[in-house]
Amino acid sequence: MRGHASLLGTYVEGDSLLHRAPLWTKGLAVLLLSTSVLLVNTPALTGAALLLVVAGYLLGARLPPVHLWRPLAPVWPMLVILGGYQVIVNGPQPALQLVGNITTCLLAARLLTLTTEGQRLLDGLVALAVPFRRVGADPERFGLTLALMVRSLPYLVGSVADVRDAAKARGLERNPRALVIPVVVGAVAYAHQTGEALAARGLGESSPEDVPGASRIG
Repeated sequence: MRGHASLLGTYVEGDSLLHRAPLWTKGLAVLLLSTSVLLVNTPALTGAALLLVVAGYLLGARLPPVHLWRPLAPVWPMLVILGGYQVIVNGPQPALQLVGNITTCLLAARLLTLTTEGQRLLDGLVALAVPFRRVGADPERFGLTLALMVRSLPYLVGSVADVRDAAKARGLERNPRALVIPVVVGAVAYAHQTGEALAARGLGESSPEDVPGASRIG
């Protein structure tokens, strides 16, 4: 099925400077850049940050230019609406500022996923959850949840695309039932299959000590 092949933030193999950089340095750079752009909120800083991100794509990661506008394709209608609203309410400069900030943060986050292997990125996020073990957090289950989310989102996005194409081929693209019902049925079936696969491997089950009062039963 065509739609299921589209991954959000798919890793692109390479041997560039950004591909070899440690995950923590790339993550910290994205955090600092995004925070600075949103907090300072000046045209000069936004422009400089956007140029820096573009240089990161073309020079730091040596990625084809298509990766610069591909992540913007799904969100451009939202950017147009937000920008148009800002033009009406506050004028053109605040509109450009808002759209520029969102674009910069989106491209920076996308650059991180394009230059970092998926498993390496998940391991880094799980490592961030380890200190919270003292307050009852479970880093392993956190990692399992992230892995399922990363796997499920492309499937669901692809499922919607496939159902829309099938409905269009039958001339039912304006029929809500022809669009909604197959997507819901497919999502439920996918969730059921995923649950069965986890249960067969003994994953996702609560141990007795995880259930309050379980140790006192019997």
